Amino acid sequence: MFQSINPATGDVFATHEELSSPQINEKLDTAIAAFREWRVTAYAERTALLSRLAEQYEANKDRLAKMATLEMGKTYASAVAEVEKSAAAFRHFAKHGPAMLEPRVQELTTGGSAEVRWLPLGAVLAIMPWNFPYWQAVRFLAPTIMAGNVGLLKHASLVQGCAALMEKMVLEAGGPPGLFQNLAVKSKAVNDIIADDRIAAVTLTGSEGAGIAVAQQAGKYLKKVVLELGGSDPFIIMPSADLDAAVQQAVKARVQNTGQSCICGKRMIVHADIYDSFLERFSAAMRAVKTGDPMDKATDMGPLSSAEQRDTVLKQLEEAKRLGAKLHFGGECLPGPGAFMSAGILTDVPPGSELTAEEIFGPIAMVFKARNLDDAIAIANDIPYGLGSSVWTTDQAEQERFVRDIEAGMTAINQMLASSPEAPFGGIKRSGHGRELGPYGLHEFMNLKTVLRTGATA
Repeated sequence: MFQSINPATGDVFATHEELSSPQINEKLDTAIAAFREWRVTAYAERTALLSRLAEQYEANKDRLAKMATLEMGKTYASAVAEVEKSAAAFRHFAKHGPAMLEPRVQELTTGGSAEVRWLPLGAVLAIMPWNFPYWQAVRFLAPTIMAGNVGLLKHASLVQGCAALMEKMVLEAGGPPGLFQNLAVKSKAVNDIIADDRIAAVTLTGSEGAGIAVAQQAGKYLKKVVLELGGSDPFIIMPSADLDAAVQQAVKARVQNTGQSCICGKRMIVHADIYDSFLERFSAAMRAVKTGDPMDKATDMGPLSSAEQRDTVLKQLEEAKRLGAKLHFGGECLPGPGAFMSAGILTDVPPGSELTAEEIFGPIAMVFKARNLDDAIAIANDIPYGLGSSVWTTDQAEQERFVRDIEAGMTAINQMLASSPEAPFGGIKRSGHGRELGPYGLHEFMNLKTVLRTGATA
């Protein structure tokens, strides 16, 4: 049994049945039956479904957004934006997917040619988190449909209502039964599902521990796996930066989704020459964040996803203070019902401490002072993760150094890092491997088949 708990009130508003083993088996059979048909559909049929899905999400965005707000506490405005972004992803792969799958032909020096074709693999299992309940899953779903694969979603326990709605959207858009199914199961069932021969590949967005467990099981059964495991992204500000813009985006990075985003900057690394000025402006802006009812248009930040998640952040703050860090302000449990806490800033975090490498999944920023560019890069890289990064400088040489030397899968220049259906998304080091989105994400779960031909192709 799953419970949907409104984190703004603490009230249980829905329950969802957990699948039994026979029901899981039936869904896997249904997926394989659907794959046999879907794998040979024309691209035009796939793109038509993707276009209808975009329309379906837009027509139901109020319904979808309200469910996300109720289940995990994001503001209604940000939930609507998430649904719209999901619709944009369906449209992107509908428009550009066929071109991404065009065969590549290369003439061979030994005569003849090698043709590369992209063919579907089968059933892809997606293990997804609660923080962006639609967007995280659509990042796998849209390419899955375009590729000719079928999808099975093991969503987070917190957002089973969202998961059920996603399956409903595919069916209502005319998708065949089995093309995309919600697997309402808990983590204990995942190993057996990965081991099943009917699963061809696995994609996971989640914690490092979950990623290790899934990678080990996928490796044991030689299944392709893509992992996006979060991190503690640097947000670097140099003297030439537009400080007002940097402050505005730094605040957004820490309070968007109540700080529960894997790619929003968590460690503000500021050049010594502007450190005091940045901290003063950043503090004022963070103090002004309005926390409250996520359905209220005037609210900047809703509750955390659960009381447990809020308590985890509070424990991290206590540990930070024990290690000698200074809680500049905020980071307090707010009175009343719900999983609310205030935005806050940590300074004087001891270099090399475990805290610097932890992902604080809440509205807390860590602010570091860098002596120069080399020091900023050293601080940025002094963690085991490497997902994203944001750098603020108008100096071209500095920009190139950051792009070259920051150990991350993504770097945004003079903007907050954000995902896009058009650009590859993913990290290095302990932030995982593989890519989602763009042509690279589409190709991750496809068979790159080489076809050798004799004679000239022209």
